[in-house]
Amino acid sequence: MTQEQLLCLERVSVTYTSGLLRRQLTRALNEVSFSLNRGESLGVIGRNGSGKSTLMRVLADIIRPTSGNLRRSPGIRAALLALKVGFLPHLTGRENAFLSGMMLGMSRAEVRRRMDAIIEFSGLEDFIDDPLYTYSSGMKMRLAFSAGYQFEPDILLLDELLGVGDATFKHKSARVMRERIRSNATVVMVTHNTSRIVDLCDRLIWLEQGTIQADGTPEHVLPAYEDFVQQLKASGSVRLKKATT
Repeated sequence: MTQEQLLCLERVSVTYTSGLLRRQLTRALNEVSFSLNRGESLGVIGRNGSGKSTLMRVLADIIRPTSGNLRRSPGIRAALLALKVGFLPHLTGRENAFLSGMMLGMSRAEVRRRMDAIIEFSGLEDFIDDPLYTYSSGMKMRLAFSAGYQFEPDILLLDELLGVGDATFKHKSARVMRERIRSNATVVMVTHNTSRIVDLCDRLIWLEQGTIQADGTPEHVLPAYEDFVQQLKASGSVRLKKATT
């Protein structure tokens, strides 16, 4: 049976300028190529600074590639859930949930209909009308995940939203994500929680210095990545250097 391809990256690179005179170029992604089919659950792993969050923002169409192409099937919507995307500290939790839902693509009326479900799932009933700057990172994660889970895009992008919070909420969010994945949802997730990756993903991509090092099943990719990290620790070369051009 032919799988439906939702998007395809062809040699996508993203380069930022940095330095006082904006003359230094830092390549966050370096000719990344892969396709994503409907129903896939794809995990993206790599060390801090490897380009994972940049990749997620490219997939969400928040930033555009410096070079290369991203082809998306007509009408396909991708929504990014991340702690630092779309939240304003001076607004209340309720107001941020409303804003987050609309940024993800829900109408004002749709967010209003789903607000009770968002608040109930988050477990923040006693804090929902407090300003966001009073929230812990775990509380923000609860709110972001709960608002995003009510929206059902073609591609759900999760950037480190399964690794924060108390054990009860981690279990709860993993359970509902597992249910969504089994219902043939298409999910791309970034997390440092390797046990969660194995549990939820049927495919892994390992990024290092903005380049894909491996793309395959968790059983093949994860051991290679863990061996690489252990070798770096053993040699003491754990400091990340910028990939410049």
